[in-house]
Amino acid sequence: MSISTIKLTFAAAGLMLAASASTANASYCGDGKTVTFAGIDWESGAFITEVMKTILAKGYDCQVDSIPGNSVTLEQATANNDVQIFAEEWLGRSDIWNKAVEEKKVVAVGKTFVGASEGWFVPDYVVHGDPARNIEAKAPDLKSVSQLSDPKLVEVFADPEEPSKGRFLNCPSGWTCEGVSTAKLEAYKLGEAYVNFRPGTGTALDSAITSAYLQGEPILFYYWSPTAIMGKFKLVQLEEPAYNEACWKELSSANGKRDQGCAFPSVDVAYGVNSTFASEAPEIIAILEKATFPLEAVNGSLAYMADNKVDAAAAAAEFLKAKADVWGKWVSEEARGKIEASLK
Repeated sequence: MSISTIKLTFAAAGLMLAASASTANASYCGDGKTVTFAGIDWESGAFITEVMKTILAKGYDCQVDSIPGNSVTLEQATANNDVQIFAEEWLGRSDIWNKAVEEKKVVAVGKTFVGASEGWFVPDYVVHGDPARNIEAKAPDLKSVSQLSDPKLVEVFADPEEPSKGRFLNCPSGWTCEGVSTAKLEAYKLGEAYVNFRPGTGTALDSAITSAYLQGEPILFYYWSPTAIMGKFKLVQLEEPAYNEACWKELSSANGKRDQGCAFPSVDVAYGVNSTFASEAPEIIAILEKATFPLEAVNGSLAYMADNKVDAAAAAAEFLKAKADVWGKWVSEEARGKIEASLK
């Protein structure tokens, strides 16, 4: 073999090694592709989306974007790969999503947060009092919805317009939770004892809770987490009989039986991801698998948004500044340094 042939052989081998290394180091963002998020319009989803966009953009030099729309449209867009990440997918609640899962067009990755709940609540001071505000506990033994038929408790939650009855503050008409809570009132035999009060809007629901809380008044209401209300106020969720599928099917059906009540089903919330994207971007999937937000941190950030009248992007920046001990575990040391530098 001539010297020139040997040189060519080594040169070819070098090119092959370089190509191999380039392939090994290639990444979704390194290839210049854009990661498009669902532009979720509810507060917790918007906040989490902004945090994850910032982490990918500042920590990993990704091109990121989001597109607005309602949840059904955005879920379909994720199935079509027009959207790559739907940051707060409540699993099993959407027919569009369930169909996309069956067709293997989308996958659930990680747990966006754990412990989300919905149910019937009262302010903590109703049960435990609040010495700092000179509020005495008016229902110190209250733990369960089964106790609400007690005339003494009906009186505690007296309706201001119909004081012989209590008031249950329901969801606005047309919300799914309104129909279920109305069914529960009947199932728990509370329909005659309580006024089923439906505020006109979600804002009116929040205002009624906030007003009662700030004045230290008893109030019985439906609510859910994560939300700003949960972040701002100390609440007690009333116990209900354990969830079971047969009971829930009746409660959630407009024509279902109302002979027993039970708790709302547990909630699993994950990052909804397009399947093609998941296979093309394992480095991003690895981040999402770790990125579980503590529920109290989400509630706190939503309260920050409400109290300071700022948007999700501002709340995300504040979270990233204050909670590096949380999100720092999701990313590489290099990415953490870059993100922290971008916040200064």
